[in-house]
Amino acid sequence: MSITIVIIIVTSVVSIAAFSNSRLTYQYILNPYTVHRRNEWWRLLTSGFLHGDFGHLFFNMFSLYIFGDGVEAYFGAIFGAKAGFFYLLLYLTGIIVANLPDTFSKKNNSGYNALGASGGVASVVFAFIMFEPTAKMGFIPLPPIIPAWIFGILYLLYSRYMAQKQYDNIGHTAHIYGALWGIVFVMLSYPSIITLFISKIANSF
Repeated sequence: MSITIVIIIVTSVVSIAAFSNSRLTYQYILNPYTVHRRNEWWRLLTSGFLHGDFGHLFFNMFSLYIFGDGVEAYFGAIFGAKAGFFYLLLYLTGIIVANLPDTFSKKNNSGYNALGASGGVASVVFAFIMFEPTAKMGFIPLPPIIPAWIFGILYLLYSRYMAQKQYDNIGHTAHIYGALWGIVFVMLSYPSIITLFISKIANSF
């Protein structure tokens, strides 16, 4: 069983359990005000295993399922027996890094809460883009016809715009930082990816 499937199972079990247990959600959701005043920094990670509803859970886990196995395969080719460690490190630190900006910017807002695996999932998706920049991806409802590296740029621009406008209740800032962390993580752990990334794009023209 792949690590991606294990993550999906664990996240789904915890999230579904929390749907009917508000106390569980309250204990582990990201509330920056509580984090700073009670030093409950574990919330930066545990909030990534909670979701607002089935739709939220399905979208994140489906996205992880689509891209996770590919990243695991690349990590296996690069890191060998340590592939699982690096993959888990990418995903878990992606959740934490994605939550850091709001944890500090919202620290005086006792009513602000955040939850979801979007940061970790974005890290995995953008790690995939680093390995396969010319793969075809798409925005719902558009089919996968956009080169992955262009999709990545459009996604970041869209997320930045939505984060500034705050039209909805989605953590777009977390999406941005999770995505950027996926890029940085791959570059730090496997510097050769920079040359490979550029050469794949150049060869596609």
